[in-house]
Amino acid sequence: MIDESLLSFEEKCTYKLRALYTKYGYLPYKMGKFEEYELYIRNKDFLVSDRVIAFNDTNGKLMALKPDVTLSIIKNGEDAPGVKQKVFYNENVYRVSESTHRFKEIMQTGLECIGDVDIYDICECISLAAESLGAIADDFCIEVSNLDLLRGVISSVCANEEFAAEAIACISEKNRHDLKTVCEKYGVDEDGQEKIGCLVSVYGERKSVIGKLREVFSLPEIERMATLSEMLDNSVFADKIKFDFSVVNDMNYYNGFVFRGFVDGGCRRVLAGGPHDNMMKKMKRTSGAIGFAVYLDRMDDLFRESEKYDVDTLLLYDDETDAAKVASSVRSFVASGSSVSAQKSIPEKLRYKKIADLRKKG
Repeated sequence: MIDESLLSFEEKCTYKLRALYTKYGYLPYKMGKFEEYELYIRNKDFLVSDRVIAFNDTNGKLMALKPDVTLSIIKNGEDAPGVKQKVFYNENVYRVSESTHRFKEIMQTGLECIGDVDIYDICECISLAAESLGAIADDFCIEVSNLDLLRGVISSVCANEEFAAEAIACISEKNRHDLKTVCEKYGVDEDGQEKIGCLVSVYGERKSVIGKLREVFSLPEIERMATLSEMLDNSVFADKIKFDFSVVNDMNYYNGFVFRGFVDGGCRRVLAGGPHDNMMKKMKRTSGAIGFAVYLDRMDDLFRESEKYDVDTLLLYDDETDAAKVASSVRSFVASGSSVSAQKSIPEKLRYKKIADLRKKG
């Protein structure tokens, strides 16, 4: 049995998530700390940041401390018809922190399903994303969007690529006012404005969203969303999974159904995922792929248990104290279930409940 009181927040989470992913047939994936620098430079458009820590190996080859796991999984996999590579990972990656803007070692946890991906795999992945947050937090939500529908609606009202970029930025912020201004700037008529505006105002409970979309559009992607929604109804946390077109993630990286997760008390997403067929094609793979990452570092401050004390008892002794008596006292405290630190003086930053003083002057 593992004593969870001895585990850090990240260790507890990775233990729970490992147990969850294993139940669904995902196998552990392990990679080294280093990868060829060229891999990341060739695919820098798919990285969170293009800043990578690089160094020359002893053979002269340029290497990098890994800033991402998915690229390595895709690079080392093979395409086989009808077969899916299902893996999960707990890996330290090295990237620039959003808060400090300095390089930081970050624990990245997630999973990948690569191969003959279908609607079942999409449902399973989103369901596991919800269960992942459910294993960590009581109150959370998963927001799901459909980039194929989003792109289709935008291109149907205006084919200009600059319009698409500006419109997507407004939709991601749920900013209908600026979206209207952008539409007018590019000459989108009132009917087009109404259609694209629908993507900003429609979000929340899945059946309600489907109903409102059907009133405005007649698109096959809506029926695909309805099929997915019905499948998600059987998920453990079905009520936590919503539809929201403001979820755009990285449209260079993702396609199809994308999703992100939030926990109560935090304003930043703590989970992001979706299909990334664009990356697969760039890396000369013919299979599909879907996966997600859980950003445990963003939840650490929210859920870290604040330990009031480092140790139960501070045991003080000096050079005149019998060593056997010190050892006996330590064993006694440990046997009683208490933690103890034997010291000759009081450490400046040690937090303790009580002092046991064996010094003659104590």
